[in-house]
Amino acid sequence: MSVEQPLWRALTAYRVLTMLYAIGLFVAAYETFSRPWLAIGYYAVLAAWTLATVPKVSGAASCTKRFLAVDLAVALTGILLTPVAVEHWRVVDGGPTLPSIWTAGSVLAFAIKGGWRWAAFASMLVGVANVVQRGAFSRDTLHNVLLVCIASIAIGYVVEVARASERTLARALEIEAATRERERLARDIHDSVLQVLAMVQRRGTAIGGEAAELGRMAGEQEVALRTLVAGGLIPISYASEDASQGAVVRLVEEPDEAAEPGADGAGATDGTPRDLRLLLAPFAGSKVTLSEPGAAVPLPPHAARELTAAVGAALDNVRKHVGADARAWILVEDEPDAVIVTVRDDGPGIPEGRLAQAEGEGRLGVALSIRGRLRDIGGTAELISVPGQGTEVELRVPRAARDVRGKAESER
Repeated sequence: MSVEQPLWRALTAYRVLTMLYAIGLFVAAYETFSRPWLAIGYYAVLAAWTLATVPKVSGAASCTKRFLAVDLAVALTGILLTPVAVEHWRVVDGGPTLPSIWTAGSVLAFAIKGGWRWAAFASMLVGVANVVQRGAFSRDTLHNVLLVCIASIAIGYVVEVARASERTLARALEIEAATRERERLARDIHDSVLQVLAMVQRRGTAIGGEAAELGRMAGEQEVALRTLVAGGLIPISYASEDASQGAVVRLVEEPDEAAEPGADGAGATDGTPRDLRLLLAPFAGSKVTLSEPGAAVPLPPHAARELTAAVGAALDNVRKHVGADARAWILVEDEPDAVIVTVRDDGPGIPEGRLAQAEGEGRLGVALSIRGRLRDIGGTAELISVPGQGTEVELRVPRAARDVRGKAESER
């Protein structure tokens, strides 16, 4: 049950009780009214409105902005009619307005629905109406207005905190449920599929020949399956590379730019943020280790695709220049202001000046496939290489990553 739901129930009861209280005050002070017929007409409207709108204050969904506006208008109208309906001396002495404390219920509805800012706005209007109807700014008026304002703002702030806590709790429960499912899946798979794949790998390697190739493939699938279990249920497409190149079996396809809008995957163009972990998980294998946060790493669709493609280009460079047996490590870091992906290998490193020479020869793999992609989405790519100690590519994408391609298309 929502934390704020009891507040709506309390508000419903408050509105009915304060409506009866306001009518009771009128009956008790009937002789002080110069135009009682006007007060009777207002109270008839107030009673009908309060009872008819009980369902409206039963929850946030039914309490619409239009209802809040009309409800506040009923309260303000009663306040402004007070000096017309009662004797002047009663207004000067600070007597209650026609709606009396029923007005606070209208302001509290703003607070519960929209938080403390909405409450402050409604309180300000009520304060102005009270000053206008009394014709002067008295201490009693200030006291009543501040009381309503402070109470409504405090309740509005509490509601905002409660809603934020509910969202955090819901997210925690989702993560807990996903973790339990992964643990259950991991137990089942470990007791069956992973053990069989590990046995095939060992036996195939021992037998040699074609069995060794089968063992190698079983090992690749074992690592991929472990990555799948560790990261959750991830849709993976299998696309094998040419085995003659000695490359490992790749578990990712290039993002399909022609994918239908709204389709699942990187090619969707509905603007929904993509979890970078799901896009990078297929790169993991026996030669590639992926380390990622436990929670989702959302990025705009185009930024996520470009960053994934840049990681793929970095891994392609590792296989091409270091060899098929080279090992690589992918580290994903989710910082408050940026997402950082680091690709590191155990190769011999890049000789000093080699990148500039490659660009001069027209070989623009790093310049275009990596740095160019990151530049287009407002990110940066840094390459650190020490001869004999491997190469490290750091890809940084700010949280406000720009979808340059989508912006250019919208300007056409």
